[in-house]
Amino acid sequence: MPLRPPRAILFDLDGTLADTAPDLAAAANYLRQQRGLENAPYESLRPVASAGARGLIGAALGIHPGDAEYEDLRVLFLDRYQANMTTHSGLFDGIPELLAQLEARGIAWGIVTNKAARFTDVLAPQIGLGHAGCIVSGDTTPHPKPHPAPLLEAAKRLGLPPEDCWYVGDDLRDIQAGRAANMPTIAAAWGYCGHTEPAAWQADALLHAPLDILTLLD
Repeated sequence: MPLRPPRAILFDLDGTLADTAPDLAAAANYLRQQRGLENAPYESLRPVASAGARGLIGAALGIHPGDAEYEDLRVLFLDRYQANMTTHSGLFDGIPELLAQLEARGIAWGIVTNKAARFTDVLAPQIGLGHAGCIVSGDTTPHPKPHPAPLLEAAKRLGLPPEDCWYVGDDLRDIQAGRAANMPTIAAAWGYCGHTEPAAWQADALLHAPLDILTLLD
């Protein structure tokens, strides 16, 4: 069924607007280097980049929340990432053109990410996203995605009802959060997508390139 035309489009950050996996993977491999291990292949780390420290430490070292070493590794990972998070990160091809087209059409856009504000507030302006209509980070509300609270906060900041916003993300929890917030959802198959098939997420649309959103609008 055709989607209701949006007054705003909200985007996840990592794996949707920005290709941040290279710097996230480098921070994970730094942990391996500290243990005298060879770097893990980038291809094994990229799919879990949207899961942040939890996913990357798990993929790089097989250590998970609840394990004795996890918390110290998480702090080291985040500090290393913060110091180097714009080394290789940038917008996906087509994103600058997409955002310019949305602005030309009078459609607002914003960012809703589980990335903490200590990273988002620095990263967004440095990679060309500082003019977003709103930026809601993982610690802006009491609950991160897949809870709908961050998406509802973004709609509130834009002065719009949730049903007038689309949400675009590259992880199952993005689609779950969008549905819970009563927003039409778009699965960004150009992103990291974890180890699950985006076609199984039951999003309202599945797109393979950012500029496909313009086709959906038309």
